[in-house]
Amino acid sequence: MPGDTSHKITDPSVIRALAHPARLAILEYLGSTSREITATEAAEVAGLSPSATSYHLRALAKAGIIHDAPSRGDGRERVYRGPGETHIEVDTDAGDDLEMKALKEQLLDLLLARSQERLTRWRHQYEAEPDNWREATVINETMIMVTADELTELTEQIAQLVGRYRRSVRQDDAPTDARIVSMLVRALPQ
Repeated sequence: MPGDTSHKITDPSVIRALAHPARLAILEYLGSTSREITATEAAEVAGLSPSATSYHLRALAKAGIIHDAPSRGDGRERVYRGPGETHIEVDTDAGDDLEMKALKEQLLDLLLARSQERLTRWRHQYEAEPDNWREATVINETMIMVTADELTELTEQIAQLVGRYRRSVRQDDAPTDARIVSMLVRALPQ
């Protein structure tokens, strides 16, 4: 999307800030938009108390992942804004020290668990979905034979194609029947 930027994270304190289920839930809610949230709203998203989510919001802000937003009304409640049109990428370069490797593994395990939770939730609600959404839903695993360069080219093409459909969750021009859809692409050498 125009204006999208990618921010590769190499700082262990930032990875540590991301590697928590409540913080990932909050970031997922905020998306890659400039959506705003308070501790009270985040409590509903993360399933925690407002004081607990206030702590997590401060940790995300301290790490520079989310930012302060203008106050709403009387200014008694702190408001935070999402990361904007930035994709957060964790640096996967080899040669990390043991702490960094452990942090990245913890974050990856957490991201995979959240993905599995979404898949399980979908499986349990699949029958209740309208016909058009059931027919549009896809789970597909295809084995392909490619070089590393071809795989890089393929994943870049997929990212470009998917990028055409990325919309802010508050975008006014989104069709009225549009829904947020989790789209996961995995390209794992076997």
